[in-house]
Amino acid sequence: MNYAIITTIQKPTSSVFRLVERLSAAGGKLIVAGDSKGPSSFEGREGEPWPVEFLSLGDQVRSGFRLAQNLPTKNYARKNIAYLHAIRAKADCIYETDDDNAPNDTWQIREERVAQGACVGASESRWVNVYRYFTEDSIWPRGLPLDEIRRKPPEASPLTAPLRAPVQQGLVNGSADVDAIWRLVMDRDFHFANGPSIHLEPGNWCPFNTQTTWWWPVAYPLLYIPSYCSFRMCDIWKSFVAQRCLWAVGIGVVFHSPEVFQDRNPHDLMVDFRDETPGYEQNRRIAEILDGLNLDPREEAVGNNLRSCYANLIKHGIFPEKEIILVDAWLNDLRD
Repeated sequence: MNYAIITTIQKPTSSVFRLVERLSAAGGKLIVAGDSKGPSSFEGREGEPWPVEFLSLGDQVRSGFRLAQNLPTKNYARKNIAYLHAIRAKADCIYETDDDNAPNDTWQIREERVAQGACVGASESRWVNVYRYFTEDSIWPRGLPLDEIRRKPPEASPLTAPLRAPVQQGLVNGSADVDAIWRLVMDRDFHFANGPSIHLEPGNWCPFNTQTTWWWPVAYPLLYIPSYCSFRMCDIWKSFVAQRCLWAVGIGVVFHSPEVFQDRNPHDLMVDFRDETPGYEQNRRIAEILDGLNLDPREEAVGNNLRSCYANLIKHGIFPEKEIILVDAWLNDLRD
């Protein structure tokens, strides 16, 4: 079965109802991770199908997962327990999103193998603004180093054969996933063009997020969201670790045309800016640290490689020591 994952502190939104409708038609199920703030239940409309499992904070603690005993509350990383719940249920595919993202008419359950699209060739290490393959406007993904904004993206060539892509990120219409600087200066509803999927071969850095992303089993260990960093960087830094671990086994990341419309929850943009400041200062350095690692090229070592990445980021002061306690609990839960 295919599972979708969100965490929320709200009752079901119109976007969630839309997602559940599409999931139900495709035979999928939604898992919702609750938190200390938010509803104690997550009910649908009476008489309508509701393939939803809500994990209250109590349910998470009683799950038997080591990670549930250690994760901080009031934290987006509660989503990790929902990932583990889906993996324990033998999920064929995990789709992660947020409670303000509504599937559009093109949304569908995706396949791990991508047959059509374009490819950006392997590189030793470079930053790619993947948004520019879907628009000529000035826009960039949250997490892209600011001095890379004006750089033109490298040429992409048509795929010559189907490829395996166990992590696939969809773009977002409406409130695209951009940083606070873009919103403070140019904020508006934004719509990307529908174009071919873009495969970034290993060595091409592009931040991705948790808004509309598909994962398959070989990449499940890389779903881990860190807890001890800023909220606006937790999924971005997760994406850097995930990319580096995928490169070690010869796999890149695919980005594809928008499949959701975001009706964005209220944000204080200056709070977002402050939360993103660690990224403005550290994202390039994180990539350099990860570039310098010697990781195991075997697929069965993806989890160990994840740990090596976090251990080195802790060594360089990006995360505090207590992050490795959560990483180890996550890996132990996966092994169990």
